[in-house]
Amino acid sequence: MGEFILSIDQGTTSSRAILFNAHGMPVRSAQREFTQHFPRPGWVEHDPEEIWETTVAVCREALSGGEKAIAVGITNQRETTIVWDRESGRPIHPAIVWQDRRTADRCRILRERGFEDAIAEKTGLIIDPYFSGTKIAWLLDEVEGARDRAEAGRLAFGTVDSFLIWRLTNGAVHASDATNAARTMLFNIHTQEWDEELLQLLHVPRALLPDVRDCAADFGNTTRESIGVEIPIAGVAGDQQAATVGQCCASPGMVKSTYGTGCFAVMNTGDKPVRSQNGLLTTIAYRLDGTPTYALEGSIFVAGAAVQWLRDQLKIISAAADTEALARGLADNDGVYLVPAFVGLGAPYWNPDARGALFGLTRDTGIAHFARAALESVCYQTHDLVVAMASDADADIASIRVDGGMVANDWMLQLLADILDVAVERPTVTETTALGAAYLAGLQAGVFDSPAAFSSQWQLDRRFEPAMPDADRRRLLQGWKNAVDGVNTLTTV
Repeated sequence: MGEFILSIDQGTTSSRAILFNAHGMPVRSAQREFTQHFPRPGWVEHDPEEIWETTVAVCREALSGGEKAIAVGITNQRETTIVWDRESGRPIHPAIVWQDRRTADRCRILRERGFEDAIAEKTGLIIDPYFSGTKIAWLLDEVEGARDRAEAGRLAFGTVDSFLIWRLTNGAVHASDATNAARTMLFNIHTQEWDEELLQLLHVPRALLPDVRDCAADFGNTTRESIGVEIPIAGVAGDQQAATVGQCCASPGMVKSTYGTGCFAVMNTGDKPVRSQNGLLTTIAYRLDGTPTYALEGSIFVAGAAVQWLRDQLKIISAAADTEALARGLADNDGVYLVPAFVGLGAPYWNPDARGALFGLTRDTGIAHFARAALESVCYQTHDLVVAMASDADADIASIRVDGGMVANDWMLQLLADILDVAVERPTVTETTALGAAYLAGLQAGVFDSPAAFSSQWQLDRRFEPAMPDADRRRLLQGWKNAVDGVNTLTTV
């Protein structure tokens, strides 16, 4: 029957498992959504037990055909923070999701105290509630008794990958990989170690933290009690880094952009970390054999989530796919712009206090304008990232590889190519996040002898070439700039 790899893709809104064969083709998949909790404005939480239950369910379903998986890969929503009791394995609080802004005041104090440059130099990150460090500190300070228990070594912290590894191995392994560690604001991307000065600065006990391993490494074995079978966990990477691997962006200068709940553009910069001057993050693309490959990353907090908002809150569409026909039905956006700053603005603006706004509404504005504005906002935000990326890397970007749930929308990808004035390439297998985790696990398990072996498997489905006149592109981008300026102005009032 050949060799198979089980990939767990634990995302922001759903848990998914895909069984891949050795050619990188999906054989069977399963997916389950789980509940999003919004206890206060700007706060976003998940129930870790629901994450676990949906993960177990989809793994068992993906393995239900009888194929024997030789390895498991895990990819996950990054920065989402879970702290649990080492003895019972029970979380002490709901997971604080990467979108959550509750620690904005803590971050503001760190900036006011002048720590921004030091943190950026060590971690490649800016000071923002997005990252795990201040979330951990909040949990230890706000959950009764948590700090004393953490300092006594009775609690464990992990991003979702660590939590799943702990549960899948029945508590035998408390580990993460370098890409997830690099998103905590506690990990030194140059020394490849937890940074003692940062731990002291953010008041995070070292005893709380997982062991940090390569992306292709031994993370223990799953248990029969968890998913019904013992399989080595052999590959782990945060979702955007896994997508970078799945898109085979193995050479410096290659760029991928993933469109899920948020949007994340990543450029491979090779063995040298590039310090951004334009609000991007310096991060780890992947680490193999102890050697990191670095990347520039731009993070957009709301992409597909804007379409979910149309569906779930406004209830003006019944399915995400409805937006394509609605957008096609308009000859122009008629000056309507959505700035989806529902949880603040990410790169390159980094305004945690910004909130969403619609501009340009008239008596003629209808449902189609809302749908088109949501899709356009994704393209405009990507444009802002790509411009910053090209400037930081001092390089022209000829094309970008795209993936994620939104890239099934041909209308949006054509607009993306038009707005970027760059070719947009969609691969045959668009579940590249899960595929990247499978590739990493396959590398550790010996299915692939090198990254080049799976890079040769990448196949183009469709290439979208820019076709918009320059004058139209400039007009649309100026309207977007005016809208963003309006949101930032409202923030300061």
